[in-house]
Amino acid sequence: VGANALTGVGLFLPINMLLTAFAMLCGAGGAPRAAIAMGRKDLDTAEKIVANCFTLLLCFAAVLTAVFYFSAPALLRLFGASDVTLPYALSYARIYILGSVFVLVVMGMNPFITTQGFAKISMLTTVIGAVINIILDPLFIFTFDMGIAGAAWATVLAQCAALGIVMRHFRDKNRPFHFEKGIATLDWRVAKDSMAIGLGPFLMNSAACLVTLFI
Repeated sequence: VGANALTGVGLFLPINMLLTAFAMLCGAGGAPRAAIAMGRKDLDTAEKIVANCFTLLLCFAAVLTAVFYFSAPALLRLFGASDVTLPYALSYARIYILGSVFVLVVMGMNPFITTQGFAKISMLTTVIGAVINIILDPLFIFTFDMGIAGAAWATVLAQCAALGIVMRHFRDKNRPFHFEKGIATLDWRVAKDSMAIGLGPFLMNSAACLVTLFI
């Protein structure tokens, strides 16, 4: 599409880092607590932790989608967008932001899959997402002539496919802990304890976002 379009995508990186930070706040925080519960053979508590973190991710996704979607023009200007690059950056950003729920849930729930001992499935979600993205990018950008918007849709759809694998895993009753009806009600105490552990990775990703902003 051109250098200006690539620059526009690059300007979205700090927002993407912030989305990653919130995913890690839940995933990197809740997974160790679920692992401790598994070690105690307390699968009910493990299920409660994973369900609360899942609900928390959905809450974050709803809030961040609204905030980033409407503040995207101002944020991208803050990140260095010019009159030339802003249309590309905004086109990519708003589509990606609308699909950020897929990104947050996949990144936030993957640590729980690894915690259960299914590292291959966790890796599979990443690999499948990447492969689908690589296939859809040229198809949407060139064949369908969607330009930079096509690149964003390719990423969103790839993450949607990865989410399908994640949800299938957690709905399987043969897994050590899985989603049960009625356990996804948000328990602030459980959520707070998980976020306390995830605060470190959250701050690291947030700091990386600030470094990128200053650069």
